[in-house]
Amino acid sequence: MDILNLHKVYFIGIGGIGMSALARFFNERKVNVSGYDKTQTPLCKQLEAEGISIHYQEDLQSIPRDAELVVYTPAIPQSMAELVWYRENNYTVVKRSDVLQYISQSMQSVCIAGTHGKTTISTMTAHLLRHTGYGCNAFLGGISGNYGVNYWSSEKPNAVIEADEYDRSFLKLFPFIGVVTAMDPDHLDIYGTAEEMERCYLQYINQITGTLIYKHGLARSREFDAPAMLSYSLQNEAAHYYASDIRMHQGTYTFNFNKNGEVLGELHLNVGGMHNVENAVAALAVCDLLKIEFSKVQEAMAAYNGVKRRFEYVVKNEDHIYIDDYAHHPEELRMLISSARALFRGKTLRVVFQPHLFSRTRDFADGFAASLDLADEVILLDIYPARELPMEGVSSQMIFDRMALNNKHILSKEATLEWVKASNPELLITAGAGDIDLFVNPIKHILES
Repeated sequence: MDILNLHKVYFIGIGGIGMSALARFFNERKVNVSGYDKTQTPLCKQLEAEGISIHYQEDLQSIPRDAELVVYTPAIPQSMAELVWYRENNYTVVKRSDVLQYISQSMQSVCIAGTHGKTTISTMTAHLLRHTGYGCNAFLGGISGNYGVNYWSSEKPNAVIEADEYDRSFLKLFPFIGVVTAMDPDHLDIYGTAEEMERCYLQYINQITGTLIYKHGLARSREFDAPAMLSYSLQNEAAHYYASDIRMHQGTYTFNFNKNGEVLGELHLNVGGMHNVENAVAALAVCDLLKIEFSKVQEAMAAYNGVKRRFEYVVKNEDHIYIDDYAHHPEELRMLISSARALFRGKTLRVVFQPHLFSRTRDFADGFAASLDLADEVILLDIYPARELPMEGVSSQMIFDRMALNNKHILSKEATLEWVKASNPELLITAGAGDIDLFVNPIKHILES
């Protein structure tokens, strides 16, 4: 398919973070772009403001009959009426991952995969390449704090792509530089077993045409097979790249960047979370491989403003610290809570968590409970179902019952806002990948007023 010479493209599930990036890619190239989504989210409103037509009810009368390409997200049910109609009438219908594959084939791509950290590392890497003048097309799974978007273009034939493991999408990519951050079990509704998920990571690594950058100590690393392989770590000197002399100050970090035991220089990171220092090491390793002038990288890192909903400071003053995060896996929650503890020692830490998916809650209830036990008080919301139907016996109560923490509650969203008013938390985290982000502004208003 000549992906760059299309005239009309239709997206089913256009409001998804990955789908919207592709919609922007085509829209910027003056392609007629339209789409469907079930909810008019702030991101959908942005797309509409950019000239993209979106409707919010399944309606065969509203779909373009002259679409040359129909792109759908695998989160859409296969029985969805519009998807069925296009297939039955022999349109070219492809997944989001197929389009990413078409686009990336014409570029030198840096692809970031892994259960955790891929959105931050992708966004950070793309920012560093853009800010230093190296240039890149960016297809991200989050909203950049610097640029307010999840996609941008460049005349340079380079791309930074977040390689999503959901639905085995990352197996459509053949990176020049491939990053692997973690291989913890997730999406077991897709993979069935942790072993099958690991097998797919090994396949992704085998598809790398240049260099693999992987987190030091990953399971099965002895089986990794790429033309060149380099490891990174937070502080482990056995890795090729690592940080040292890490200093914290008011939620920010200063550290030295090391390569093979040699200090290349000092960097400043103005976002919170010790895990983000490790993420920065991975992004810096990419820049080192691309031979970008280090002084330019230092300036770019100091200017990095993070990713929306990744350890995002919503309120930060003398009375309140309010952090919002996308964390929806037990290990992500553990890193989030531990980082907040380390940065703000002595403060009472309260967490509001919305579990995401019935299947993930069922599979990882013990892990969620152990991570949430690291807080001083926890509010559990009902499970956000996303693409799933309810499962018998699976609810937030599964996590609640497994927690050792005494100070815990299951509350409705309305009751949670009342709890915020009553408790006036000095250190608060909201976490989850569902619609908990709609909570952020109301909570911010309460704390600031």
